[in-house]
Amino acid sequence: MRKSHPVRRAVLAGAATVSGIVLLLSLKPASDPGAGPAAGGAAPPVAAQSPQGGRGAGAGTLTGDAAQTQYGPVQVRVTVSEGRVTGAEAVQAPRGGQSDRITADAVPRLNRAAVTAGTADIDAVSGATYTSAGYRKSLQSALDKAAAAAGPAGQESSGSASGSGEGGRGAGGAGQGTQVLTGDAAQTQYGPVQVRVTVSGGRITGAEALQAPRGGHSDQVTADAVPRLNRAAVTAGTADIDAVSGATYTSAGYKQSLQSALDRAGG
Repeated sequence: MRKSHPVRRAVLAGAATVSGIVLLLSLKPASDPGAGPAAGGAAPPVAAQSPQGGRGAGAGTLTGDAAQTQYGPVQVRVTVSEGRVTGAEAVQAPRGGQSDRITADAVPRLNRAAVTAGTADIDAVSGATYTSAGYRKSLQSALDKAAAAAGPAGQESSGSASGSGEGGRGAGGAGQGTQVLTGDAAQTQYGPVQVRVTVSGGRITGAEALQAPRGGHSDQVTADAVPRLNRAAVTAGTADIDAVSGATYTSAGYKQSLQSALDRAGG
């Protein structure tokens, strides 16, 4: 029987070892599945958005402060994209008894109005005066947070505003970006009236009454007059607006508080 040469045996054994190593390497995954970023890579950073027209500029979902009403708290959460309100919902609203029916009817309408208007300057829903007032207050709070989150970056500067006397368009507001200004409370025969305005680029882009006469017949007068006064303030851009028929005292108080807010814009 022919014996194998020792050198030959060593060569064959070495070749077999190398072949085994090559085979094992070919079966190993190309990379460690636990290493590196997850599929799709890291999420891109959210780009900051510029304020536009007092619409609660910025981007994201913001929840306003809870507004206390006679029938319970109202709290609104909005979604803002590219400076526009794209969604609104009530996180809290009055519940129990008749409030369930009123909330079910009023809140969806208020949500739609907030998206359509893009501001807190929306009409009260008939039969839901308190809920509507709380909704607007919380909505404005959310929009204020959006404006604050956006910061001064990207805000327009358009030189000096010329306004005079009756407030112009928030004299001096241009060049100061978006401002939210609250006027002094004006005392009237039926209660205080206090107005808050949003001024952007020297123009009034939003107005709302933080306080207005309440109780008895005043509820109806306020629900009718205040939304009209808010719209008039934005349209006119000054405190020189017409009184609402049947709401002489409320109108006078509104104009006085509005002028006070505009004076602060010019200060």
